[in-house]
Amino acid sequence: MVRTGRIGLSGAVLALLLLSPSYALPEHARLSRLPPLMLWAWERPEDLRGLHSSVGVAFLAQTVTISGSRFTLQPRRQPLRVTGNALVAVTRIEAGAGPTVSLGERESSDVAAAIVRTASLPRVVGVQIDFDARASERPMYGRLLSAVRDRLPADTPLSMTALASWCQGDNWLRGLPIDEAVPMLFRMGPTNEPFRIIASSRESAVPECRRAIGVSLDESLAFRPDSRRVYVFSPRAWTDVAIGEARRWVTP
Repeated sequence: MVRTGRIGLSGAVLALLLLSPSYALPEHARLSRLPPLMLWAWERPEDLRGLHSSVGVAFLAQTVTISGSRFTLQPRRQPLRVTGNALVAVTRIEAGAGPTVSLGERESSDVAAAIVRTASLPRVVGVQIDFDARASERPMYGRLLSAVRDRLPADTPLSMTALASWCQGDNWLRGLPIDEAVPMLFRMGPTNEPFRIIASSRESAVPECRRAIGVSLDESLAFRPDSRRVYVFSPRAWTDVAIGEARRWVTP
């Protein structure tokens, strides 16, 4: 892993994405650029050529690990093959083993710049940040989100994943410069079971969490789409069968 300012994104990802012809996106409101169904493509080889154009792909572009006031960056290492689909570039942020994580102004600016660079990858129409921030890390995270929003093109949506607990009775998302927060309604554990109501009742979530939802193929969930964008995680590589199962989340 190396410092952000000295590394570009994975050449393998760029080369594979460049297999797809370029095209000009029409001007839309930010979130209208994202399809109603998004498949998460995490750190493993994924071949999604032939995926219907109505489905988007939110792919892990890089992982930032923060330790104290320092950080390291690991670009995606696994191939991703797509043709013609809208893409969201995801940056995963992980906290190191130390008890305190607090980026300085310069380091925060460098991380923000690295996230913004993912928006320039071919076919990327949105940016997402995945960070399970602890309460003590929220001020730093808020500053980072603001720095990213300030640098992104005005029409590029900024998405963040959200712990389910953030979406009920927790006001810390209020005022953040994001277009959507995606409540992660899987791998929650017994203490978070009450938050599953968000799946069936959109209004039970705070406003920031009402535009999208995150689910997993291998967990059952009583679910009403209610015009929300659905992000679907698969514990295994995507196949035609798995994609068909993902479509059930948005098919009446």
